[in-house]
Amino acid sequence: MDNNPYSGSNFDDFLAEEGILEEVSTKAQKRLLALQIEDIMIEANLTKVELAAKMQTSRSQLDRLLDPDNTSITLDSLDRLARAVGKRLRIEFA
Repeated sequence: MDNNPYSGSNFDDFLAEEGILEEVSTKAQKRLLALQIEDIMIEANLTKVELAAKMQTSRSQLDRLLDPDNTSITLDSLDRLARAVGKRLRIEFA
């Protein structure tokens, strides 16, 4: 007999039982967003300095947007970033 209390449960159940599901999900979404932004920058051949200038913001503010662990970003910042790289910001609930 398996003595593992999590046997048969999924990873989300485990995280929920540990009380960290929301935090982990938020950080994972921000990491994905940061990776998408980096891909867009590479595709557009943009440096951080150039992107910050297009956004009319500082390089340090852009670094905060790109920081996968910083989940405190505003929709306005994301919208300015999207427009600066010729994209539209689309937000949806799943």
